[in-house]
Amino acid sequence: MRVLICPDKFAGTLSAPEVAAAVAEGWLSAAPTDEIVSRPLSDGGPGFVDVLAEALPGRLVPVETVDPLGRATAGAVLVVGDTAYVESAQACGLHLVEPAERDVRRATSYGLGVLVTHAVESGARTVVVGLGGSATNDGGAGMLAALGAPPVDDSGYALPYGGAALVTVAGLGGTPRLRGVELVAATDVDNPLTGLHGASNVYGPQKGATREDIMLLDGALERWAGVLEKLPTCPPAVAGQAGAGAAGGLGAAILALGGRCESGVALVNRLIGLDAAFDAADLVITGEGSFDFQSLRGKVVAGVAGAARDRGVPCVVVAGQVSAGRREAAAAGVTESWSLTEHFGTEQEAMTRPADGLREIATRLAAGWRR
Repeated sequence: MRVLICPDKFAGTLSAPEVAAAVAEGWLSAAPTDEIVSRPLSDGGPGFVDVLAEALPGRLVPVETVDPLGRATAGAVLVVGDTAYVESAQACGLHLVEPAERDVRRATSYGLGVLVTHAVESGARTVVVGLGGSATNDGGAGMLAALGAPPVDDSGYALPYGGAALVTVAGLGGTPRLRGVELVAATDVDNPLTGLHGASNVYGPQKGATREDIMLLDGALERWAGVLEKLPTCPPAVAGQAGAGAAGGLGAAILALGGRCESGVALVNRLIGLDAAFDAADLVITGEGSFDFQSLRGKVVAGVAGAARDRGVPCVVVAGQVSAGRREAAAAGVTESWSLTEHFGTEQEAMTRPADGLREIATRLAAGWRR
């Protein structure tokens, strides 16, 4: 059999390449003569740069940056020709902040601005920013500050970091230094910046926001949108643009800088040549940490299952937890799904031994699909 393995990360435990490696090892232990093709994937969130670095002939440049609370952390810029790739989660990621430390009011995207600055100074003509998994809700204000355009109040003083401070924003204290670089936001989130379906209401709670925080932040982002719209490159009514609410409003800042949004899944698929791998596959295996109803709405698993379905190829999902309905999953192209939690019997063991579980499940899959 020709088996295509193209998972997303298992958030908090394994990167996408690690998931693919464990599944491949388990399959080959039962079917050593089968042809395995591994294509780890990302939708722009955590692991975006790692996935592309494994597949593209570029150079990975280490960059010292800061996390959502301003503490030193490590990031990287992937340079491929005249295009640079950066990942918001390396500087703004929710995984960088312990649950007890999370403060969505003051979390900043400044660290992403540091990464983008390095990408610009590398000589790139296009900078692709993977958006997803952020702890921030500042509408990209911190990123703009790092690019030389800090948000200021009506007296011209620079505001503190974080989305809450934007309730008094009156303008920008400089011009973003982009040297004519084109920005692309790689994301599969189509939420607007504000409102019921905006960044604060939809994603604020998972970042630790209370109801009071959400109301404050949504109003602050509405005011911030008015400032962004003064930029000559900003599209009209930026707050309502699809993707503006991605990664705590980072999408809005990129759009305001003349950038555009592109499907992260589609971009990664194109860059790693996934279509050709699909065409040659007899079976597709994908997966993610939690396979739920959101997985079927533009996530990596949905894209993979849909592509397999369109080619008449069976698709198996392996996940830490499975809660997606069978009927909905089947309609999306999923043939069957396997859960690490069910395999081990406890969520704790699934989180502790995910690679072991993936190998064991893949071994069982190989034995079953080769009958």
